[in-house]
Amino acid sequence: MTTNEITKKSRNVILALLFLGWSLGNLDRYIMNYAVVSITGDLHLDASSTGIILSAFFLGYAIMQIPGGWLADKFGAKRVLLMAVIMWSIFTGLTAIAWSLTAMIVIRFLFGIGEGGFQPSSSKIIATIFPKEERGRAMSIMLTSGGIVSLIVPLLAAYLLGTIGWRMMFIIIGAIGAIIAFLYWKYIQLPQDEAATAGTENTTSKVNFKELLKTPLMWNLIIAYFCIYAVNWGLVSWIPTYLQKNRGLDLMSIGWAQTIPAITTIIGVYGSGYIIDKLPKGMEKVLGSISCAVIGLLLYLMFTAKTVTLFIGYQTVVSIFIAFVITLLPVIVLKKLPSSITGSAMGIANTGGQLAGFVTPMAIGFMVDAFNGSFDAAFWMLIGFALICIVSLVTLNDQKGTLLKA
Repeated sequence: MTTNEITKKSRNVILALLFLGWSLGNLDRYIMNYAVVSITGDLHLDASSTGIILSAFFLGYAIMQIPGGWLADKFGAKRVLLMAVIMWSIFTGLTAIAWSLTAMIVIRFLFGIGEGGFQPSSSKIIATIFPKEERGRAMSIMLTSGGIVSLIVPLLAAYLLGTIGWRMMFIIIGAIGAIIAFLYWKYIQLPQDEAATAGTENTTSKVNFKELLKTPLMWNLIIAYFCIYAVNWGLVSWIPTYLQKNRGLDLMSIGWAQTIPAITTIIGVYGSGYIIDKLPKGMEKVLGSISCAVIGLLLYLMFTAKTVTLFIGYQTVVSIFIAFVITLLPVIVLKKLPSSITGSAMGIANTGGQLAGFVTPMAIGFMVDAFNGSFDAAFWMLIGFALICIVSLVTLNDQKGTLLKA
């Protein structure tokens, strides 16, 4: 079976399995933002320590992005995918036995290392089995997993944390990961041309990997990834704590309130894939820049909102524009660069996003402590990232300064 011979049914089966994996990865990341409320109580931690726990995963995840992409290009995406799921499932389960701040940080860091190879390898699989005109839709389906999980997690977390507790919850999530790893091993079958290049030295890919680091397009993408994910993870990781401590909501009320932005995120991501696939050349960066400007404005309106209802309303709208930019960036990689180096390119670009996931929650924790519980400075920081993202997208140019042709 070659890339051209793979059937639509086979593509959809693989896409469905990848969606399950993306969903599980998002489940752990999102549910930790709620579990940390109970964890900090059990381990007697302050806001700064909470921020470090939330950031530890992203440090490991960021470190593994480039090696994970390179390994997927060199040894085959399926092998890296399997190792990622197996390793992250082990450390998800081990989260349940954390007995101190140090233990939690180490476990979450190693969990991030484990999951780090998943996104570049799964993105490479999408680039391998889907034609260019369908890659935007395929990637948008993958990214909707974040919206769907963020819709489910608030209520699921409130229920599980109130019944079985955070330790048993992470054991169950780890077991689900083991099941998904088995499904990958048994049912993901890739074209022979992808498997044939795995484990062999590919001079072209090696040259192109070096060339990627010299390409202005990649550096614009790294900056854009960092900025939009700083906004995204800054909001996702701290909104439950913010609504509880600054707006006076209980955990169940927060869960119900967060279902509304989650629904719009699903719609925004899925719709963005179709829109992006049909955009004329050059319009991507225009719409992306406009979206970032709107995000900055809405962030200001959020933290100055007089009521919780207005806050949730602005959050609902901002989630649509964040969803568009988050969908746009990986599609640019999938469409503008050769599939032979998609893993490496996605790993490099996504390093920026995951570094943001490491830096932002921790920075917000320190800011909240420094300003006596106020989140105002944190919101201003996120607005600044939205403005920088505008610049990186406006100046994005895939023609100058690159020798890579898709």
